[in-house]
Order: sequence, then C-alpha cells, then structure tokens
Amino acid sequence: MTSVLYDAPGPKAKTRNIIYTVVFVAVLGLVAWWVLGAMADKNQLAAEKWSPFVKDSNVWTTFLLPGLLETLKAAGLALAIALPLGALLGIGRLSDHAWIRVSVGTVVEFFRAIPVLMLMLFASAAFAGFTDLDSDIRPLYAVVTGLVLYNASVIAEIVRAGILSLPSGQTDAAKAIGMTKSQTMAFVLLPQAVTAMLPALVSQLVVIVKDTALGGVLLGLGELLYQARPITANYGANTIATLVVISLIYIVLNFILTSIASALERHARRTKKTTGAVVDIKKIDAGLGGGAA
Repeated sequence: MTSVLYDAPGPKAKTRNIIYTVVFVAVLGLVAWWVLGAMADKNQLAAEKWSPFVKDSNVWTTFLLPGLLETLKAAGLALAIALPLGALLGIGRLSDHAWIRVSVGTVVEFFRAIPVLMLMLFASAAFAGFTDLDSDIRPLYAVVTGLVLYNASVIAEIVRAGILSLPSGQTDAAKAIGMTKSQTMAFVLLPQAVTAMLPALVSQLVVIVKDTALGGVLLGLGELLYQARPITANYGANTIATLVVISLIYIVLNFILTSIASALERHARRTKKTTGAVVDIKKIDAGLGGGAA
C-alpha cells in the first residue's frame, strides 16, 4: 500500500528495519549493562544508597514534595503571566501600524536573544538593589520574572506563526461580512490558530517547568533540584541516587503535562473544523520567518 507521504516498505526494507531495530536494542542493552556494572563496581547500587527514598517518608514530605510544589508554583506563575503577555506581543507583531509592529518586534527579539539564566540573574540583582523584597521570597520573583520575559517572547512568536499559518481566505471572508480587524482577530483567527499552536505551547510549558531548576541551582529557589543538597547531607543518600529520583519525578511530571495537553488537542481537533496547520517550535527557536507580515 502506498501513502501520500511515502511508499510502503517492501520485503527488503522490512528486513532492514528489523535488523536495525535488533541492533539498536542490543547496543542499548549493552550500554545499560555497562552503566549498571560501573555503578555496581563503585557500590552505587547498594541498598543503603537508595533506602532513604523507600524507608523514610520524611525525605518526601520534608524535601521532595515541597520542592515539587515550589517548582509547580514558579512554573504556574510564569505561565499565567507569560501566556497572555505573549499573546498580546504576538498580535502586536501583526499590527498594521509600523511603530507598534517594530517596537514589539524589537522587544520580542531582544528578550529571545538573552539566555533565560541571565534574565533571572538580572532580575535578582534588580530586586536586591531597587526593592525591599525579603531575601526569602526574592528568588521566586527573580525566577518568575526571567521565565516570563523569555517565554512571553517565545510565545509571541508561536502566536504570530499560528495566525500566519491560517489561509488568507479566513481574513478575506471576515472583511467581506464587515468585521473589523480586532473582531477578525478575536473571533476568527485566534480560535482557529489555538489548535495549530497547542503542540508548540505544550513544548514551551515543559521548557518552563525544567527551567525552574536554574533558579534552584544559582538563586536558591527551593524547587525540586535544589532539594538534592539537603537530602544528600541529612539522609546519607548519595548524589547519583538523589538525582535519579529527582529526574524520574521530572519525567513523570512532564509526561502528565504532555498527556493532558495532547488530550486537549485531540478534543479540539475533533470538535472544531481546523485548517490542519501546526506551528513548528523548532523553526521558531531558530528564528526562521523573521519579520511580521
């Protein structure tokens, strides 16, 4: 059977695919065996190294769960602010007024070009020098500020790309029935673009969750990764075991977020007639498709 995208593999191609799969699984198994063997030689698989996470619930109630909540708080605040701000910036980049389009484009490109860690450090220094924020809460404000500035700029490009991915006939039809540009944007373009933007927005949400770890390592935010230090210091669990457990928590958290978002996307595609367009986050990150239309 031939698809519109590719020719169905023949007998030889199927055989090659099976061979490649077997070789890949074998190599992966050898690598896993080597890693586990090296860890066993260094006594990293000993039960006492991992027992605090199984036998002592205080590790979870005192460190891991509060760290997870702090991660979710920082990521949630950043997303709640960055999403509407990014949408406004994205719409601003499509403005008919050059002064709005150029100004917004300059802001977006400026903050996209700066690493999010530098934005966090700048924000921390600014809060320390120009405000009376308590030192205990300052890391949260700095992390959220850095995440908002960077991710709002990326979301602005996602929104712009999502709207531009729609057929021009959508705008023409709205104009034909007398809708203003703001009405066209609010009631015609944005609702359809949301489905195209969902995969890229989900990817950015996962990035926000992971980037909170930068604030824990360098600014002292008590998020999930930050808790590795007191766990290793107070419970005798070694660093590798602690980082493995924390990594698994990140994997489960991001899997849950991705699964929920995928379910929402499938629901949106079932209940709405869409253009089938999908925004490519890799192109946005690479800065392709530069100026606004």
